[in-house]
Amino acid sequence: MESWNRPARNVLEYIEHSAEVFPSNLAFRDDKTQVTYAELLRQVKKLGYRIAEKVSGMPRPIVVFMEKSVECLVSFFGIAASGNFYVCMDTQMAPERIRKILDSLQPAAVLGRAIQNEEIFSDYAVLDYDELLAAETEEERQKECLQKIRKNMIDADPVYILYTSGSTGIPKGSVISHRSVIDYAEWVSRTFQFDETTVFGSQTPFYFSMSVLDIFTAIRNGAALQIIPKKLFSFPVKLLEYMRETRVNAIYWVPSALSIVADWRALDYVELPNLRTVLFAGEVMPTRQLNVWRSHLPKARYANLFGPTEITDIGLYYILDREFSDEEPIPIGIPCENINAFAVTEEGKLIGEDETGELYFRGSFVGRGYYNSPEKTREVFVQNPLHESYPDPVYCTGDLVKLNERGEYLYQGRKDFQIKHMGYRIELGEIEHAAGSFQKLDRAACIYRPEKEQIVLIYQGTAEKQEILAYLKDLIPAYMMPEEMISVTAMPLNANGKIDRKLLQEQYGEKERKG
Repeated sequence: MESWNRPARNVLEYIEHSAEVFPSNLAFRDDKTQVTYAELLRQVKKLGYRIAEKVSGMPRPIVVFMEKSVECLVSFFGIAASGNFYVCMDTQMAPERIRKILDSLQPAAVLGRAIQNEEIFSDYAVLDYDELLAAETEEERQKECLQKIRKNMIDADPVYILYTSGSTGIPKGSVISHRSVIDYAEWVSRTFQFDETTVFGSQTPFYFSMSVLDIFTAIRNGAALQIIPKKLFSFPVKLLEYMRETRVNAIYWVPSALSIVADWRALDYVELPNLRTVLFAGEVMPTRQLNVWRSHLPKARYANLFGPTEITDIGLYYILDREFSDEEPIPIGIPCENINAFAVTEEGKLIGEDETGELYFRGSFVGRGYYNSPEKTREVFVQNPLHESYPDPVYCTGDLVKLNERGEYLYQGRKDFQIKHMGYRIELGEIEHAAGSFQKLDRAACIYRPEKEQIVLIYQGTAEKQEILAYLKDLIPAYMMPEEMISVTAMPLNANGKIDRKLLQEQYGEKERKG
């Protein structure tokens, strides 16, 4: 980015710099509202001051309860300006899950639009976004207040908490600092050469860690973030037309969203001359559908990114530099700058070529643990297993990976997604990938019924069961063949746009056990 040559210690410095260098550049836009960098900075300062009047003292979490919108983004940075940190909450989330998060979080306040009468927030201070911005403020007092707050902030302070599912049913809130986000945004910007001409097409919800790349890389570079209406992902041709009209030239989507476009052959009908960067993460990218994108947009840059919420977003990446057949898996690649990734066998040794081990991360992207959950934090934010010479915290992912002959990591599935079947250790993801490469299948997912020792393949597509079995025989061994196959009209997706495996297990795993 032009003239950006100093280390930042607070994400607000990005907005301040972009407002100075690119004041008229579009910062955020949705179907109803848009804001330039100059206007964004003005709103962030005012909102930050008004929040600071009501929430003072040590940095505290403030919930943002809004639909995905420009106002939601302004709220994030207004909260940061107030010296606190934001927690984006899904407005469509089940009330019981909201209560569990609130009980864990004990937020200083809840910021929203016309939510004063929401019973679920009755025990907390509710701040109205529109009222705060509409209130009159005295410029000099605002400036003095915000300067005092900033002076006391350091780069280790939290900027946000994102909640993920917990195995005990209690959601876990990953705490991410300004330093982690800044280092991540710097790496992304350098690696993919984003600048003030970039227009990000935002697909993922703001309570999902993939949104971090779009949001913070945009403000770092004076780039634009275009919020794509969720409904368009059900209409691939209209989706691409919208992207063309809004001049989106960079996307970072979950593979399910990319696959919908490929499966409906939308790229046959709509050209995207501006699109130059296609990034994906969140689940395994089916190679067949990726090849459809590459055939239509051969000049675009494609990259597979990999990492959990607990390390800001990403720790490994692979920029596609060669062709892949539909049956070949895409590598998850090599570590990002200032990130050390390594995998350890069950015997506690580093993996070699073609060996499988559990993946660990260390470095500046790694978060600070789970909020108000020291026990859960200690379970996965652990001492480096390769030595005990000094405190060296690492994040243990629970993901299994393998090294190929090029030194690239290959994803092998979750440690808790690995099953023991007929005496063999099996990764259900390997079966899914094989099935997903079949031209007549749009989606494929596997579950396991341990009581009956059955592998179940659930699929969406036009293929007959015997056709699928015949195809799989050439790709996987006999002991990995599914014992049952279930055809569905549409594969269920969760709020993040990924295949909802938990729902599939409940519908088709439990169903069989009860039967």
